[in-house]
Amino acid sequence: MDDQLLASLGMGLYVMVILFATKVPYSMMMNRGMEHIRAVYYNRKIVHMMAGGVGSLSVPFLFTDLWYPLICGILLTTLTYGTHRAGVRMYWFQTDQNQNDVKFALMWWVSISFIWWIVGDPWLAIIPSLFMAFGDGITGVVRNAVVRERSKSPIGNVFMLIVSAPLGWFAGQAGDPSIPMWGLIAAVVATVVERYEFGPIDDNILITVCATIVLLLGVQIGPLI
Repeated sequence: MDDQLLASLGMGLYVMVILFATKVPYSMMMNRGMEHIRAVYYNRKIVHMMAGGVGSLSVPFLFTDLWYPLICGILLTTLTYGTHRAGVRMYWFQTDQNQNDVKFALMWWVSISFIWWIVGDPWLAIIPSLFMAFGDGITGVVRNAVVRERSKSPIGNVFMLIVSAPLGWFAGQAGDPSIPMWGLIAAVVATVVERYEFGPIDDNILITVCATIVLLLGVQIGPLI
């Protein structure tokens, strides 16, 4: 069997394990008297980081062809959207209030595939998804813990920048071309736009689109240091 196909199957299995394993922390939080929606948002951020984030970091190590993560992402988007449409939501991290989990999966594969196709480098390709997974993930956890509800409190953005800045720098440094400063600038831009939502355009879309624009601009202009 092709190594990349095997890696895709392994990644798919890992993601499915994460999706269903988060039933455990959901049950623990509910047993402690936490509100359902707060437990859901904690779990969603766990999924962001453990599935989306780890999945992003694995891409440059596992794949030499962008089609494999693209297809994996499409399948995950189809799964999350299908559960909403069929009314069989994975209630421990999905909610009928929004379909942001679907947009996360969609933007994950769109951003990775598009940047990889344009630039030809998987390290640069994963930078926006790292911001969306780990940066926005820690943002949600901090806000949920401090504000105790879904909000856009700036305290979350402080932690997002702390997490995203080194990710942007080191992934940008590993890329070809090596543009660490542009990775850092992309982290700052992603942190700023995370605070905004415009109707169906949520922070997942804004983070990945804006970070992608910065990175492509950086590739055209070249390294700043």
